[in-house]
Amino acid sequence: MDLGLLEEFRFDWELAGKAGRTVDDYIASLRLLFAESPDPDLAAAKGWVASTSYASVRRKRAQAIRAFGRWGEGTGEAVFPWWKEVPLVVEEQRPQLTATEADYRAARRKVSTNRDRAVIELLWSCGLRRGELVRLDVEDVNLSDGLLVVRQSKTGRPRVVPLSPWARRAVRRQIAGRESGSLLGMSSNAIRLLLQRVGVPSAHAWRRGWAVEALRNGVSEASVRSAAGWSSGAMVARYTRALSGELAVSEFHQAWKN
Repeated sequence: MDLGLLEEFRFDWELAGKAGRTVDDYIASLRLLFAESPDPDLAAAKGWVASTSYASVRRKRAQAIRAFGRWGEGTGEAVFPWWKEVPLVVEEQRPQLTATEADYRAARRKVSTNRDRAVIELLWSCGLRRGELVRLDVEDVNLSDGLLVVRQSKTGRPRVVPLSPWARRAVRRQIAGRESGSLLGMSSNAIRLLLQRVGVPSAHAWRRGWAVEALRNGVSEASVRSAAGWSSGAMVARYTRALSGELAVSEFHQAWKN
């Protein structure tokens, strides 16, 4: 196998606007496969996928093979013509910890500084990842329009996120007349420790809670996807699967009130 094709695969993947982190993971997996079998056939690929006891790793390996094979088919490169025959492991879907309004209210009662209040309000209002919070600068906030710009996200593409009135108030106090610099002045670990200190779930649980709460309050899936930076509805479905029944009941009750 010509390993130079991996870089072409990366280039086309990123040119299509897909997440660079995902293709990095795929290429790392494929290099492991080629180290074991320089020119793998279907049997060798299946054996490599099955050689780990972890279902999640088996699934990621199969995804890498299928993504590379699909790319080769589309470009006319002779890579993995059998890629469709590599099965994807079905992972058991486990309930994921999700922050609730009770967690939000408890955190609001326990924090005492403008900075910590801003962290809590931004988590509940915007569903930001911890790294995105860390990278926010004062210049990224537009208080007059009630929004902020996430310039560096997981996908590498910027996005606009609305601020709730409470988040806008907390951020205004945190900025306190500053025109530049880091908005929070905190590391990722400092945010993690803050949430531990006030006894509430992790930042990612808040991101799930934000998505669920937005849908429960009538925000469209398209708007949730846009604000979260998701390219499809798959992540919305993944985050809200455990509460889908509750959401359905809530929506029907709201419809009957109208």
